[in-house]
Amino acid sequence: MIERLQFPRALFIGVAFTVSILTACGGGGGSTENGSATSAGPSSSPVASPSPSSAPSSNISPTSPSAANAPTSSGSTTASTPVTSTAAQNFQAVTVEPNAYGFANLLMTSVTVCVPGSAICQTVDNVLLDTGSYGLRLFAPALSINLPQVASGQNALATCAAFGSGTTWGTVRTADIRLAGEYAPSTSVQLIADPAYPSVPTSCSNQGFQNIASPAVIGANGILGVGLQSADCPGCATHAYNVYYECSGSGCSPTTAPINAQVTNPVSNFAVDNNGVVVQLPSIPSSGQPSATGTIVFGIGTQENNSLGTARIFTTDPTQNTFSAQYKGTTYNYAFIDSGSNGLFFDDASIAQCSGGSAFFCPPAPLSLSAVVEGLNGSSAPVAFQVSNAETMLASGANAMNNYAALQTGMFDLGLPFFYGRKVYTAIRGRPTPGGTGPYFAF
Repeated sequence: MIERLQFPRALFIGVAFTVSILTACGGGGGSTENGSATSAGPSSSPVASPSPSSAPSSNISPTSPSAANAPTSSGSTTASTPVTSTAAQNFQAVTVEPNAYGFANLLMTSVTVCVPGSAICQTVDNVLLDTGSYGLRLFAPALSINLPQVASGQNALATCAAFGSGTTWGTVRTADIRLAGEYAPSTSVQLIADPAYPSVPTSCSNQGFQNIASPAVIGANGILGVGLQSADCPGCATHAYNVYYECSGSGCSPTTAPINAQVTNPVSNFAVDNNGVVVQLPSIPSSGQPSATGTIVFGIGTQENNSLGTARIFTTDPTQNTFSAQYKGTTYNYAFIDSGSNGLFFDDASIAQCSGGSAFFCPPAPLSLSAVVEGLNGSSAPVAFQVSNAETMLASGANAMNNYAALQTGMFDLGLPFFYGRKVYTAIRGRPTPGGTGPYFAF
């Protein structure tokens, strides 16, 4: 029997064109048994890419990674020696700040990548931290060092990743990755919009409503996927879904990709703190605030600063990495926790939406709502949240918001607003932790 392609990616991002015109990104990642894309839930939200007239232009010089020698504005190129994980260096800062592309509520961090086994390194800033996907994906213009390509036979390996906000297309490269004091050697990453193979196959572009080809589309220099999986597409090791492609001078065609060649969650390649992550953000007022700073801690129960404590564990479906949520009498089996989604995305057409055909919610007064989430292990808990007027908050200068929400049918996406005031644990599938073997979320 053909193995079902597993582990769809989330990442729903809504962008504010102006304070009065908002849009939410719908659709979702995933594939059927034959590799065709499926929606993470019925998509009825209006979709659009950032408006060129209202979003500031990129401040990144569009240089080829193979040709550029000077660092771009995304980071710096340095010469240093790779280091291994040490006990006191398993955490680093994550921030929510004003975004040059007009996006709000994006959780960013920095990533250092090196040519494998060398001292040629570059730190890339403003990388979106995403607990709903797996692996590091950087835009080619943001990278000024030349990472070696991963081969597929005698040709190059490329990949198409379907997200809620569109698809990313680019080659697979190998890098040594550093996060805080952690070190992930020889890890496969995606170089998005690699000029070596710029043409997006139709079988890839058909999986999403837009091609995520530049930082302006998602408001970040890349995506750091630290979700519930280690490998990006286990089923692709034996079946040629429309996820991995073999590329030559004559074009690109779907192919299989062994696990060790696939884009990989770098946390799973750490020496010790390799079973998951903890994301902690401060509490913020309901009116929002201009910025917020928190922490990502690598590992769960591996050091004193990442113990589970009293956190409740919610195991997830091993084929979808989801649990269930009950909201206003309806059960949504496609529910998940995702720092890469900049809002709460859920199905409630009774809430007033913002002007201009936006899917974002703009109720006349703040709403106090609740849902009940339940893991496959039967663990359940109520989740209280608020929904406020997105236009009003953005007009006040808020960028960090715990009540920023939009309509998305057929699912319940606990995006970044859920993380404020919490420690949220994401345990990698198959990795042991003091709370059991992943995959699970805990908070």
